[in-house]
Amino acid sequence: MRVIATAGHVDHGKSTLIHALTGNHPDRLAEERRRGLTIDLGFAWTDLPSGERLAFVDVPGHERFVPTMLAGVGPVPAVLFVVAADEGWKPQSAEHLAAVDALGVRHGLLAVTRCDLADPGPATAQARDRIRSSTLGGVEAVAVSARTGAGLAELRAALGRLAARLPDGDADSPVRLWIDRSFTVRGSGLVVTGTLGAGRIRRGDVLVTARTGRPVRVRGLQALGEKTDLVRATARVAVNLRDLDKESTGRGDALLTPDSFLPCLRCDVRVHGGTPAAALPRTAVAHIGSAAVPVRVRPLGGDIVRLTLPAPLPLRIGDRAVLRDPGLRRVLAGLKVLDPQPPELRLRGSAARRAADLGDARGTPGEAAELRRRLLVRRGELTAMGVAVHTTPVAGDWLADPAHWAALSARLAELVTAYRSQRPTEEGMPVEAARHRLGLPAVSLVEALVTPPLRMSRGRVTTGPAALPAAVADAVHRLTTELARRPFAAPHAQQLAELGFGRRELATAVRHGAVLRLAEHVVLLPDAPRLAADRLSELDQPFTVGTASRALDTTRRVTVPLLEHCDGQGITQLLPDKRRRCASCSRPAPVTTPP
Repeated sequence: MRVIATAGHVDHGKSTLIHALTGNHPDRLAEERRRGLTIDLGFAWTDLPSGERLAFVDVPGHERFVPTMLAGVGPVPAVLFVVAADEGWKPQSAEHLAAVDALGVRHGLLAVTRCDLADPGPATAQARDRIRSSTLGGVEAVAVSARTGAGLAELRAALGRLAARLPDGDADSPVRLWIDRSFTVRGSGLVVTGTLGAGRIRRGDVLVTARTGRPVRVRGLQALGEKTDLVRATARVAVNLRDLDKESTGRGDALLTPDSFLPCLRCDVRVHGGTPAAALPRTAVAHIGSAAVPVRVRPLGGDIVRLTLPAPLPLRIGDRAVLRDPGLRRVLAGLKVLDPQPPELRLRGSAARRAADLGDARGTPGEAAELRRRLLVRRGELTAMGVAVHTTPVAGDWLADPAHWAALSARLAELVTAYRSQRPTEEGMPVEAARHRLGLPAVSLVEALVTPPLRMSRGRVTTGPAALPAAVADAVHRLTTELARRPFAAPHAQQLAELGFGRRELATAVRHGAVLRLAEHVVLLPDAPRLAADRLSELDQPFTVGTASRALDTTRRVTVPLLEHCDGQGITQLLPDKRRRCASCSRPAPVTTPP
């Protein structure tokens, strides 16, 4: 399915044209039909010759209903711009084009209606010239008469070509369905409608409302009047919701995939087109999706402004919006969201620094750029802003800019060195003090920064090798003497006790890396694997456990766990026949030549 919205001046025949194309009149309300004036959003659809299903969102053209027009166009990827041949370009043509341009819509088609009443040539030339300067660029134009049917076939063909150019919606993205209509159906309950630009909705899914964060279950789905169990973007969809009443939601609210969006109460945006950022009024109305909200506008510098919203909206980096002055009834400018979760501006000069920081931002979600700007951020926050994350977290779910992380590591080493020089009697710097001095939000980040020569010891960050208690150091010294001649002759349990290794002393020595414990009561010095590799590499490869025992001058009690340790370290390789070979040894097994 493809979705297209109409645009154009009041009474230029948008609804009549949709009726002629689809056979269904989009005006739903009796007042609309009585007055011949569209005052709310209308919907209709048709099948193109290509087999593509095309849904239309018909918008009102009167200047009093521009907010309604923007609610319909906001989530839609393309427009059918309508200009009457007998009237040409009019004021609401210009405002609708300004809104389309502000929203960054790049796909469109020009329909010049009422060609049975006037030569469509002048109106076509004038409209295409105006449209060319917008984001729509050079559009195809078709002259048509809904009354006589002239040009309808050509318009259908042009719509087919437009539909073929439209990008596919990302069905794997989270759902954000901006609600443009809500109503109650007897026996079914609340139904909301909208244009699904991304994601997929299944019957039975649990979504949340942006306005309240309340979970709601999808009771039923319809697309183009037909019941379905699954709708994929892009599509017009009606969603029957369980456990929600009409007073709790409505136009401007959104249905969201749970835990996929952050509520935005302020955002930094780039202003484009229309009024320069510095000349914008301090209050205006921002039209985002189907929402229209009053905002406070604070210029930060250049074309960057900060918007403060009265209630949270589910915004992401790259979202488009329209800033409008409802008093003057005109579009002020287009907006592109650069940061939906910006920092507070408290210090003198912070606004200018923030504008400079966002100077090269283009509103395209990029992981490296966002990490450079934020330095530290939780993975979930970044993905909720629309950023695809590929970086491995530095601790828990924390992501860090690599340069900032390296600077923090160097700074921590400096802090610990200074702390130990000022407090020589203390073992090291308390980890909470280090967190505070580094300005980090979590202790786990400090712990992740601790790499040699730094180390953690009983809740403190210290440096240098760990000092062995005197009794343990004496025991290690006696063991070293004992193994001087036969480094693989591991002492038995009684001998270990005689050397001074009680249970605690042995555990301390192992923890400090002063000895290597291979198994219960099998203790060697830490360089035993390296010495073993040297001796075993001299053997004919592969070799058996017995051969290794003789080479190492020890027993199977020691050889077996030592070889298993060497296997785990990649020093030796265990073969299917239970023999082994040194991983770095290229000496082949001896070949026996028959006599």
